[in-house]
Amino acid sequence: MEIVIKRHLEAVLRNNIGKNKVLLIFGTRRVGKTWLIEDLLNNDNRAKLLLNGEDQDVQALLANRSKANYARVLGDTTLLAIDEAQAIPEIGKVLKLMIDSFKQLTIIASGSSAFDLSNQTGEPLTGRSLTYNLFPIAQLELNENLLQTKQNLEERLIFGSYPEVFKIPTLKEKTIYLNELVRSYLLKDVLIYEQVQNAAKLLELLKLIAFQVGSEVSTDELSKTLSISKNTIVRYMDLLSKVFIIYKVGGYSSNLRKEVTKSSKWYFYDNGIRNALINDFRLLALRNDHGLLWENYCLAERIKRNHYLQNNAQYYFWRTYDQQEIDLVEETNGNLLAIDFKYGKGKKKVPTFFAKNYPNIPFDIINTENYLDFIL
Repeated sequence: MEIVIKRHLEAVLRNNIGKNKVLLIFGTRRVGKTWLIEDLLNNDNRAKLLLNGEDQDVQALLANRSKANYARVLGDTTLLAIDEAQAIPEIGKVLKLMIDSFKQLTIIASGSSAFDLSNQTGEPLTGRSLTYNLFPIAQLELNENLLQTKQNLEERLIFGSYPEVFKIPTLKEKTIYLNELVRSYLLKDVLIYEQVQNAAKLLELLKLIAFQVGSEVSTDELSKTLSISKNTIVRYMDLLSKVFIIYKVGGYSSNLRKEVTKSSKWYFYDNGIRNALINDFRLLALRNDHGLLWENYCLAERIKRNHYLQNNAQYYFWRTYDQQEIDLVEETNGNLLAIDFKYGKGKKKVPTFFAKNYPNIPFDIINTENYLDFIL
């Protein structure tokens, strides 16, 4: 039985078409931005136009920033979509002039490099734009029954949730696809737009982080291992987070002296990318990193859920210097929740220091029996 995928952002974006806004969609390559845009356009009766920002003819067409030129380009168009918009020089000024000049116009602009498109569109589009992130497929976007969800869980822990992975029939072909994705597409935007010269070092850095998922990462150690400066390590990690490959979780504290606050943990938005980097697609019975895969998967799914449901959440880990720890402390609108991730059936036991100092923060274990309540 084929699994139906319904992107959560589709309804959100559709609801904002016709409001004279620029709708910005950010996400890494191959995450489904083009498909989402085409689906929106195909199911809308307005006069529409789709442009590819990486097409040099399109770049030349939009280079003349005048209302008269854009009137000729648009004609009677009221819904304009620009895919890979970050490739267009001074795209922010282009979008600003268009949206200000044509009051019936809605623009959908996608960018796989959030740092570039957002930097170019930042100030000029203040009050004129709405920004959305598109992630690999979230569990809440899958129309499948409970049996299918349980049966597919192991594959999602290993091969992740990029849209194409759901279409590929065999595990071998999934492995080939993910390896090619890492080699050819994953770092493309960082290398092009930020002029990072050493792709090999960037991949080595990602590989080291992949082995340390769920552990505190030392930029000093990474600097020594890779023989590049600490400042460069910090810059690379920032860039990799801006293109939605990895993200940082800092330490939680209420300024108690025993709590660790200066360290950070790093996670991947997708398990398949993480496993491709370390070249390990073995099934769970043959590997010993179940806990890392489970923690990375559940946390990424929680982030997707909260983003799509517009919950403004912040994420932390908690640890004391004597090694009492909790995997996740989530803060949403002032409400706190403490979570440990256990792939097996772990017992619910809150660390003594945490229980004493934070008696009002709920604590729970997220395992394979109850995780759907956490990510849906």
